[in-house]
Amino acid sequence: MKCTTDRQQPQPARRFRPYDLLRRRLGVVIALAYAAAALLPVPGLWLRRPHLVGIPGLAELSLRTPQLLLALVLFSAGLQVPLRELRLLLRRPAALVAGLVLHVVAPLLIVPGVAFALRQSPDRDGGSGMVAAMILIVAMPVAAGATVWTAKGDGDQPTAVGLVLASTLVSPITVPLTLAALCPLLRGDYAGRLADAAQTAGHAFALTSVVLPCGAGMLCRLLLPRRMSGRLAETAVAVALPASLLLTYVNASGVLGPFIRHPRPVLLAAALAVAATVCGLSFTLGRLAAHALRLDARAGASVTLACGMNNSSASAVLITTTLPDRPQILLPVLAYGLLQKVAAGRVVRGFGARKGAGWEGGGREGGGREV
Repeated sequence: MKCTTDRQQPQPARRFRPYDLLRRRLGVVIALAYAAAALLPVPGLWLRRPHLVGIPGLAELSLRTPQLLLALVLFSAGLQVPLRELRLLLRRPAALVAGLVLHVVAPLLIVPGVAFALRQSPDRDGGSGMVAAMILIVAMPVAAGATVWTAKGDGDQPTAVGLVLASTLVSPITVPLTLAALCPLLRGDYAGRLADAAQTAGHAFALTSVVLPCGAGMLCRLLLPRRMSGRLAETAVAVALPASLLLTYVNASGVLGPFIRHPRPVLLAAALAVAATVCGLSFTLGRLAAHALRLDARAGASVTLACGMNNSSASAVLITTTLPDRPQILLPVLAYGLLQKVAAGRVVRGFGARKGAGWEGGGREGGGREV
């Protein structure tokens, strides 16, 4: 009987999956979503509106597409949380605690300075729209994408996962408190609207749209058999990426369509400038804090990403919920969402350069990769 080696055995053909194509061309697909929102905003505007389902007059439920899409994305993120890795944080929780405190404190240090600078502008409300947008984005939990960039840069994955999870779990407390603390920086109608959001939508939104979906995903991973949870996670991940792109289109359609019809170059320049300033300061503060705390390079990169990356999708959904008549403030939020990805790429490349040069802050002994 002829024996064949593993090399001689035919390898199964790799199945083509649309998800793989989307992930490889994610930047192009996101650009296409923005282009679709600018050129064909009508379907997105229809999806942004609440829709009643059920029996008219008896049992009707108001469904909001952006919140449903956000819940699906966060449920998928919860399914992917490596719970076993979180146990490693008990041995060295300094990076987790530092990152969480920094994520909560950074907005209180950065936004007032930006608000003061905008008050010197000729805008009649002192740039309160831009400031409100930045408040709503920096108050959100750490973006789940921080774990993707951490893995890409060979950073401290348990710390990154722990920061995403911890900031999400405390968001029903931190989101309203951050909004309330920064409301006095606003003028006119924005101050009252954001104060109302802090008192009402803050707690409910953070709990129902952020914590519960993520927690449900983690619970499924914990309770279901490994094979079943693995299949569920694979399906959820494949569905969550198109859902995330659709959410991007729906959020962008509220501002890019009207902006294309009635261009406002000054507003666009201001949105980019404000978003770049807040994003750059957030990443810089994270890097400085990591150096000051003498974190090893792997943990420092994770803390830097956690400080600079916020869940821009959640903030956009909150804006459409609490400020549906102010779609223009979505513009700096969309800009921040793009800029934080660019900044994250620079952090990852910088970490790779330091690692290649042999500098890792605390050495591999203090921060080696653990699986």
